[in-house]
Amino acid sequence: MFGYTFQWKQALARLPQMLDGALVTLQIALLSMALGILLAILLTVFRRSGSRILNAIATAWVEIARNTPALFQIYMAHFGVASFGIHLSPFTSLLIGITFNNAGYLAENFRGALKAIPDTQARAGRSLGMTPLQSFRYVVMPQMLRIAFLPMTNQMVWAILMTSLGVTVGMNTDLYGVTQDLNALTFRTFELFALAAVIFYLMTKTVQFGARLIAARMFRY
Repeated sequence: MFGYTFQWKQALARLPQMLDGALVTLQIALLSMALGILLAILLTVFRRSGSRILNAIATAWVEIARNTPALFQIYMAHFGVASFGIHLSPFTSLLIGITFNNAGYLAENFRGALKAIPDTQARAGRSLGMTPLQSFRYVVMPQMLRIAFLPMTNQMVWAILMTSLGVTVGMNTDLYGVTQDLNALTFRTFELFALAAVIFYLMTKTVQFGARLIAARMFRY
């Protein structure tokens, strides 16, 4: 009807290469989430520190991360720093860009989670002889992470999808980059990108399903 002959065998023959790319995609997403959570906790501490300078740093980070395109953040990590003579690999630039974005969104999620925790929890920790930092670490933070767990899952899904932006800075070892290269070799555009879409879908749904299982097991009370 459209003059296009589907050749799924050609696309399926490249499936092992695409799955290798999917592993790189997951690696970037997991690393960016782990680093993003650590940075988001640090930004949350900055906001609660009472220091105007630290609060300003945290606020600026969150505002930039949440109100500029993720592509811009990745570009700045790759092309922006190159203006100062710092040349990063596409993998590193993509990781930095996604981590920056994750940290900003997660810090805001943590701020919302903190509002759901009564101030009496922190005071209870202080009454046991804890310092403000110890009270936050041992009393408040575990509750904050529990409340923010499902929003963190959404951010993980977003991190997986954001890896596709790496092709704009020359990343060609992740799922999208591998698919792009295979398309240039075979010209089986529909089949390859449809297959890549299915792989992306399965990865994100697996993350969501796994998160529900973890939440049901760990946060039953």
